[in-house]
Amino acid sequence: MNIGNYAADLARAVAFLSRIPMPSFAFADFNGKLDRASRAFPAAGIVIALLPALVLLVMLGLRADRLMSAFAALAVQAALTGALHEDGLADCADGLGGGRDRDHALSIMKDSRIGTYGAISLILSFALRAAGLAAVAREAPPMAAALAIPAIACISRAALVWHWHRLPAAKPDGVAAAAGQPGEGAMHMALATACLFAALLLWPSLGLLPLVCALLACGLSAMVFTRIVRRKLTGHTGDTLGATQQISEIAAFCALAMAF
Repeated sequence: MNIGNYAADLARAVAFLSRIPMPSFAFADFNGKLDRASRAFPAAGIVIALLPALVLLVMLGLRADRLMSAFAALAVQAALTGALHEDGLADCADGLGGGRDRDHALSIMKDSRIGTYGAISLILSFALRAAGLAAVAREAPPMAAALAIPAIACISRAALVWHWHRLPAAKPDGVAAAAGQPGEGAMHMALATACLFAALLLWPSLGLLPLVCALLACGLSAMVFTRIVRRKLTGHTGDTLGATQQISEIAAFCALAMAF
């Protein structure tokens, strides 16, 4: 693997997945396609999650309430990403929940307004993730709980890449279609690096069982959601990519909390 190329891919991945400014040299020959850069999505998830993890660590060190600390960390993470994935989750919930058929669901997902399904999905997303993270913080040292944030950010973005690779574009003129589609090699590298990074972050601090539970929950939830999307929409959209990340992150946090 060429380190220079991977560093450029990482910068592009961070820029795509967040509002964190990246150096301009990484985009010198960029054509707008993210098919190769998707291999760096798991590492980008770690970069994005560093500040939220620090927020959680500091607040726990100051003996702040664990649930409040978890919500604060998630709020910082949403601010860094511009709530990109949360927006996809809400749009998918409205479209899949309220759409009569494929075309109706896609038209609802394109609408910027949020409906009942979308609002409920956002409430549950923050509530379940915060509750799971707070439960981990009750059972583990502050540093171990903080490391769970980048670990799960990493594996949930690998699940996004897998979903993106497995399905064709639902709309040929959509944002996800314009960004390209991860190839087999990029997808495998994303999954492999995500498992490696998660193991390095979680195994020494929380143990093997929580790591395995988080990985299984992340993978199974992404597979189930991908099957639903394939049946109802026949392909992925930018919204389904974001929803995959959110659903797998929720599942991983809940599994991690239940593994103690």
